[in-house]
This record gives sequence, structure tokens and C-alpha cells, in this order.
Amino acid sequence: MEIPSKYDSQKVEDQWYSYWMKHGYFNSVPDEREPYSIVIPPPNVTGVLHMGHMLNNTIQDVLIRRARLMGKNACWVPGTDHASIATEAKVVAKLKEQGIDKTDISRDEFLNHAWDWTHEYGGVILEQLKKLGCSCDWNRTKFTMDDDMSASVIKVFVDLFDKGLIYRGHRMVNWDPEAKTTLSDEEVIHEERQGLLYYLSYQIEGSDEKVTIATTRPETILGDTAICINPNDERYNHLKGKNAIVPICNRVIPIIEDAYVDIEFGTGCLKVTPAHDVNDKTLGEKHSLEVVDIFNEDATLNSYGLHYQGKDRFVVRKEISKELEELGFLIKTEPHLNKVGTSERTKAVIEPRLSDQWFLSMQDLAKPAIDAVLKDGEVKLFPKKFENTYRHWMENIRDWNISRQLWWGQQIPAYYYGDGQNDFVVAESKEEALKKAQQVVSSKGLDKALTINDLKQDEDVLDTWFSSWLWPISVFGGVLNPNNEEVNYYYPTNDLVTGPDILFFWVARMIISGYEYRNERPFENVYFTGLVRDKQRRKMSKSLGNSPNALKLIEEYGADGVRVGLLLSAAAGNDLMFDEALCQQGKNFSNKIWNAFRLIKGWEVSELPQPEASRLGIEWYTTKFNQTLLEIEDHFSKYRISDALMAIYKLVWDDFCSWLLEIVKPAYQKPMDATTFNAVIHLFEENLKLLHPFMPFLSEEIWQHIETRTPEEALVVAKWPEIKEVNKALIKEFDFTAEVISGVRTIRKEKNIAMKDALDLSLLNEQKVSKKWDVVIQKLTNVSSITYVNETVDGSLSFRVKSNEYFIPVGGAIDVGAEIKKITEELNYTIGFLQSVQKKLGNERFVSNAPEQVVAMEKKKAADAEAKIETLEKSLASLGS
Repeated sequence: MEIPSKYDSQKVEDQWYSYWMKHGYFNSVPDEREPYSIVIPPPNVTGVLHMGHMLNNTIQDVLIRRARLMGKNACWVPGTDHASIATEAKVVAKLKEQGIDKTDISRDEFLNHAWDWTHEYGGVILEQLKKLGCSCDWNRTKFTMDDDMSASVIKVFVDLFDKGLIYRGHRMVNWDPEAKTTLSDEEVIHEERQGLLYYLSYQIEGSDEKVTIATTRPETILGDTAICINPNDERYNHLKGKNAIVPICNRVIPIIEDAYVDIEFGTGCLKVTPAHDVNDKTLGEKHSLEVVDIFNEDATLNSYGLHYQGKDRFVVRKEISKELEELGFLIKTEPHLNKVGTSERTKAVIEPRLSDQWFLSMQDLAKPAIDAVLKDGEVKLFPKKFENTYRHWMENIRDWNISRQLWWGQQIPAYYYGDGQNDFVVAESKEEALKKAQQVVSSKGLDKALTINDLKQDEDVLDTWFSSWLWPISVFGGVLNPNNEEVNYYYPTNDLVTGPDILFFWVARMIISGYEYRNERPFENVYFTGLVRDKQRRKMSKSLGNSPNALKLIEEYGADGVRVGLLLSAAAGNDLMFDEALCQQGKNFSNKIWNAFRLIKGWEVSELPQPEASRLGIEWYTTKFNQTLLEIEDHFSKYRISDALMAIYKLVWDDFCSWLLEIVKPAYQKPMDATTFNAVIHLFEENLKLLHPFMPFLSEEIWQHIETRTPEEALVVAKWPEIKEVNKALIKEFDFTAEVISGVRTIRKEKNIAMKDALDLSLLNEQKVSKKWDVVIQKLTNVSSITYVNETVDGSLSFRVKSNEYFIPVGGAIDVGAEIKKITEELNYTIGFLQSVQKKLGNERFVSNAPEQVVAMEKKKAADAEAKIETLEKSLASLGS
């Protein structure tokens, strides 16, 4: 095949991805090989590729491609998440555009619209992942609302209910008034906001006396059902047993006593609103207070809001404070920094709300998962620092509110057969529910003939995380068929790559479900990526407009360029400061490798004896490759993926391209010996194997250009290099040789001596070095001869490597007079500089008063100047001055 002059990433990427798909390299079925499995963190079904996905999935692809090269049965399961809140919000918005309100259509009609939306926009992100080069087993693609996945969720719900771990309770929940659903505690983001503290006065019933309370939410006074004082607060002893009157609504409420009240906060009097504050609810239950809910589900006020009915809570806050001021009830306001809960999804301010919800008891379930990470080490977190976060969450775990007031999702399998709150059964199907309900009715001795039409299923759906916590089990059918071949072979999976922001939402819960349903870990290692931020350390977001179009980046820099650019700056668990220049660096690396390949294939090959320099170069690079391979394996074992890539990057760019190819390169228009050529091609192929997990397209393109290959010989299924013995002495010898070559090159550059002009090199050999490398030094520096001397060589330029001194007789190569003048000027300047520094150090006042590090810096300047003066004086002496 003719080798194109330039690497065309777009053409190459489409060609090889199609080739890989056609030959089924990504497909996996259980066999006798060691399995290596990863499950993708399922992105939202209607999502599009962003930088976080790019980083996360690049790392997964690196791991899966490497495992495939290592001969393991690599299985990467892709899929998407139904994302109840996000997807339902998008469908509701689309219906609104069509003039349709969700409340005006049936559940089934709405679900038809939701499925249409999912089919229209769903899965786009998976197609985009193919552009990135992700080698998933696409035949295994799962969706959390697939029939078998939903059946798994329902089966688990029924099982946990039967075990007494799922219960229904009337609780204070986190209510998202925009999504109109509850949220779990973990879905609420608490942020500090500047607000006001309102001081309001309440009339004491049957008296002219007033009592003042302080609140951040004056709109909720319409739901007040008590005022609470601390029984130990002597200021309010006279109020015990009395009643107060709520401003505006004129509700008469009792003044109660409870030690819960903080005497120091505000006025020491607390308004109690049991319907709208979790602590007030506790007080309300303790003192048997009335509960008055003043909000609708969208956080507008209901009929208890009186003339504010139908208005938004924040509008009412402004208006009611104005009315209270006009009526003389608002005494003053003060600035107040308040922690406000907001919805992770919609960003709406959360409203505490009393509601009937379904909960999963977590304390007992969490115990094996705590031990697995923190005690037994069965599940390892990378970086290890996240163990502290995990410990905090798991040891303070609260019951999980698993019900959501939505229609898109798995509908809770609870069926009501009577009018009582507890007249329900839980079953996997309506038919099974009817049998259970009939048994309950019969056991109660009720003469009631139930039919399937008498059953009414709970309206709520389950939290999306309640489906994704089963993901590593359910994608292999392990819930519905616990002993099937696939789950027994692929589970537990090996690695999970995800973000630390869902450590508790998803990772911890998967570990919990793994021990509950398989009695073993779901994965061995969890690698946490950092967040992708911009150069200004800001989180990438649509609103800031700082999130680049992922597909355009691939178009401009190539998938391999983007993958390298992301990974070179992505240390585990640390945020990535993304800069497009990184992608350019990745593209430059692609071009460097491509041009190296074109150089090699452009050499004419002949049956000639192998030059000694080439033999040495190949021997050195082979052992350097093995040393780097050891380093790479160590990095992978510690999930330092960026470090592994950087090691390969330096090996290929510096050692292979800059050193080996220069050592073996034949003279201009001269052929190369076949022995060297074949060895270089072999080493290039070994390089491509290391590069493939990171740069799959470029590496496969070059691999296929090297020689004609059968599908079985494709790079994607080649064999990862084996670790062989490292000759450290040889590497040390070459490192010394490289310093000598650099020394000669520096003199050529500084003195503007052309490479075509041959030089002589003399060596004062204090530290005995092997003469075998002289052939390499001569070739790479155009040195005609190297002589070993016992004393310095006059009329020469010199440099040192360790304790050895090298001399280059300048002869007619440079203007000696001009060189002496130049060195003398530099020497005089350096002497003057040293004198000024010594003067400063001789000033006792400066030394006594200046910071220690400043004095140390001045001393270093003096020492450096002295060393430089010594070198310059030697140079002058060698030039005969």
C-alpha cells in the first residue's frame, strides 16, 4: 500500500472502526480465557457527548484495549440510563410547545410520548462514543428501561419489601417544585446564599403584649401552629401556657416549651411550622401540633395562603414582608448567610414537604459494603483519599427515599385493594398482586370478592438510581437468572471508571447491591477521574459557554489527538484543566509517529553487514523498551493512566525517534542493512502495541501499512509485549554517551559550527568509560576521531560529563580572537556580579533582617557565579589567553 504523505485522521478513523466492527473484535462470549469486564457508567439516554464523557470513556477504552492485547476475554458493556427527572422534564417541555399539558393526558399517553422522545434522541451519545474509538461490545447495549432491566428492578423491590427493608412512611422529604417530585438527600446540593433574617412580632392573646421571633422565611408564617420557647429561658417565663396570634391569618396558636430552642439564636423564640421544616415536624409530633401545609406542589401558595393563593413562594416573601411592615409586625431585617438546599438536576430551591413516600432501610444493607472497602480491601478506590468520603457517607447513611412523583420510570409494584392506607400488596405483576390481595382479604375474614379491576397501582415511579445500582448484575441477567453462564463468568467485573461526584449515588449503592444479591463485590477497582475544568479552573457548563464541542475537537485534532491531549493532563482524582493546546500536542504526537514511519519505510534495504553503531543502538533501545514496559505496568497497577501514557510518549518521541532512528539512519542516499531494518520494524511494532490502547486508529493504520495482514493479525487483537530482562548497565552507558553527544552538539550550536564540518574530540578519561560507544558518538556528532589523553588540550573548547573532560580543538573552525573577547567580556561581567552579591552578603544588617530563603538565594547566586568564573577562566586558558 502506498503511504500517504500526511496522516488523514477522519478517513482513517471511519475505515478502521468499520473494519473492527465488521470482524467482531469487540464482541465477547464466555470461553476458557480469563475474563476482563467493565460496565459503562450509563449516560442519560438523551444526552450528548461532553468533555467528562470523553475523559471517562477514553480511560475505559485504554483499559479494555490493553486487556484485549493481553489475551484476556475483554467485555465492555455499553448502555444508557432512563434519567427519570431529566427525561420527563424534556418531554413535558416538548408537550408544552405543542400546547399539551401533562395533567390533561393519561399516563399511558404520556409514556408513549416519552418513548417517542427516547427513540428519536436516545442513543446519540453511544454513536458519538464510536467516534472516540470506544471498543464496547455493542451487541450487549442495555437501557435501564429495557423489559428485562425493568423486570430486574421490580423483582428486587418485591424481594426487599418481603424482607421488611422497604416500607411506606409519611415523612418530611426534599421536594423539587420544578420537577414536582421528591429527591433523596444525596440529590440535594447545599449552598450558601445571602438572605435576610426577618424579626416579626406576634400578639399575645388577651393582652397588649407581643413576642418577637426571627425567621428567614416570612411567607411560612401562614403555616405556623405554635411558638416555642426554651423552658430554661427566664426572659419568657411569663409566656408559659399562653397563646399567640399569627399575623395576617389571625390563627391562635399555643406557646410551647422545648429545650430544642437555641436561646442564643435570634430572639430565643421559635415559630413552629410542622409542614415546612424537618425540625419543626419533630416538635409538632412531640407536642401534638396541627399541621398546616400552605404550598401546592409547584411551591405556589394554596388556600391557606389567603390572598396570596396561586403566587410563587419567593414573590410572596417580598409581598408579605411589605404587608407585615405596613401592619407594624415587621420590626427589622438583618443580612443573614443561609444554607439553602437546591436540586442537583433542576437547580430549584428544595422545599421540605410532608408526603407519603417509599423508603429503603439502609443501615444493615450497608454493613458488608463498608467492610468491603474500609476493612477487607475487596474493593479498592483510586485515589485512596476517597475512602474518607466513602466512610463518612456510609457510616452516616440514612434511609433511601426511593419513590419519585413521576411517570417515566419503573412504576412501584404496590397495588391498593381497599380504602385504608395499608390496604396494599406488593407483587411483580398485577395477576400475582390479585392473588395476594385475595389471600389478605380472606385472612381478615372479609366477604369481598376482589377482581383485577379493583386493584390500583401506586402512581409513583422508582428513583433512577434504584435501577442503576443493579447495573453490573442486571446487564448480565444476574437478577432474573442468578446462575446463568454470563453472570457467573463476567461478574464480578474488574474495573469501574467514574466521577467522584457519584461515589455515593451509584458506586456505594452498587457495592451494597452486589453483596446483597451476589454476596460478592461488583468490581475490584474503582478509578475516579477528576472534573474537567477550563483554563480558569471553572467547571465546564453550557451557561458559561466554556465547554467545547466534543465532536468538533475530534474533527480538528483526530480522535487519537484528543484522547492523548485529555490523558496527558488527567492525574487520577485530580481535576483536569482542559486546554485545546493539549489536543494539538496529541495531534503533533500523531504526526511525529506517522513521519517516523514514513522515514523508515523510505529507506532502501540491502544485504549489507550491520554497522556496529546500529547494533549497539538496537541493543540499547530493546532494553530501554523493556525498562519502560516495566514502568508502564507499574503505572497501570496503580491506575496512573496519564503517567503510563507519558512514559510511552517519552519512549517513542525521545528514545525511538530522536535517538534510535538517528543512530541507525543510513548516510544520505545510501541503503540500510536488512538486519537493522528488520530490527527497527520489529521495535516499531512493539511500540505500536503500547500505543494502541491510547491511540487505536493511528496505531492500526501504521500496523496495517507495515505489511499485509489477515483479520486475525490485526493490531487490535495482537499480543501485548512480554516483560524481558533489563540491562541497567547498558542503559547507564548510553545515558553517559547521550550527554557527550549533547555536549558536542551544544558547542556546534553555540559556535555556529556546521554539522558537515568534521571535528576531533579528545577525552581526559578520569571516569573510565567503554570505548564501544565511540562509534555512536562519532556518527551523531560528525567527529572524525576520538583520542584519549592524559592532560588538557590547549587551543580547545571543552565541556565536562561527570568527572570526564572533553576537548574540541577549534583550529580554523572559529575566530579564536573573537571567542577570547567574548569569553573575557562574560568573565568580567560575572566577576562584577559576584562582587555585588558578596557586598550584599557582607552587609550584617541585610543578613540579619532578610528572610532566611532570601539570604540562601543570594548565597546560591554567589556559588553559581564562582563556578562559572572557574569554567570561563579554564576556557580562556585553553585558547591560549
